[in-house]
Amino acid sequence: ILAFCSGFFGHTLLKQEQAAVQLNRYYTSVQIRQGDSLWNLADKYRQGSGYSRQEYIDELKRMNGLKSEQLHSGEYLTVVYFAE
Repeated sequence: ILAFCSGFFGHTLLKQEQAAVQLNRYYTSVQIRQGDSLWNLADKYRQGSGYSRQEYIDELKRMNGLKSEQLHSGEYLTVVYFAE
């Protein structure tokens, strides 16, 4: 039973690691529109990253040299997203 469980769970963990490895990191520039916030950008672009919402927001702030979380319509922001 122990051998079966370790084989089953080991295989499952291996599949999860392979799925994470297959995602590539890409960058794009988005124009900020009325009502946009770092929170909704994080919800839109962080899927598959492994980042929490706050970690992703911190990464956006770092990448774009933002001192606060305030955005202005018309600005461009570089965002990172993850895809195969």
